[in-house]
Amino acid sequence: MAHINEMATIAPSILAADFSRLGEEIKDAEQAGVDFFHLDIMDGHFVPNISYGPDICKTINKITDGYLDTHLMLSEPEKYFEAFAKAGVDSLTIHLEVHPDPESYAKEIRALGMAPGLSLNPDMPIEKALPYLEHFDLLLIMSVFPGFGGQSFIEASIGRIETAREFIDKHGLKTKISVDGGVDRTNAARVVDAGADILVMGTAFFRSEDRRELVSHVTSLTHNRSQKI
Repeated sequence: MAHINEMATIAPSILAADFSRLGEEIKDAEQAGVDFFHLDIMDGHFVPNISYGPDICKTINKITDGYLDTHLMLSEPEKYFEAFAKAGVDSLTIHLEVHPDPESYAKEIRALGMAPGLSLNPDMPIEKALPYLEHFDLLLIMSVFPGFGGQSFIEASIGRIETAREFIDKHGLKTKISVDGGVDRTNAARVVDAGADILVMGTAFFRSEDRRELVSHVTSLTHNRSQKI
């Protein structure tokens, strides 16, 4: 049994950027060491807010060569798979609450050339997602109820991350764990230690006085896991 250290990745949420100078914000993030961006897509129905759609994602794709991790908080996400593929995003994450049997959607997303992700809200038992993880490249654990930024991290999320990490490692899956909501410098180490690979940060990143130092701090964090070789 070999022990492997997995370094964490920071994923700034574009929704928290200053949209009046979006290009500058993205370039500044890249200069700070970011190569992974999180795009929050909200329809005002599945969550109580509206954000942006494929056209803005297409614009962002023109600005950066970074990985575009796209979170569809939509009641009918499958209607927009092709549009987001054409926009040039790299991954699409759908919610288990919307599609409780999501395997076919994972195949559809992958067939369009994107990595499929699966997300669930804090009140959805993490165990309901585990049987589907073999079909998904990413598990996005919401550590707040989605819709608005600046919320406080729900502490019970740590146990949910640990449960998912144990399942993924036990079954030899390559699924990455991303955590979104209230993640900042004060709790980043605990979130990574629980087993997270990707930390989504919105206000915590874009309002940081030293973005480069924050990125350096997060990428220095590792979680230890065991893997059979």
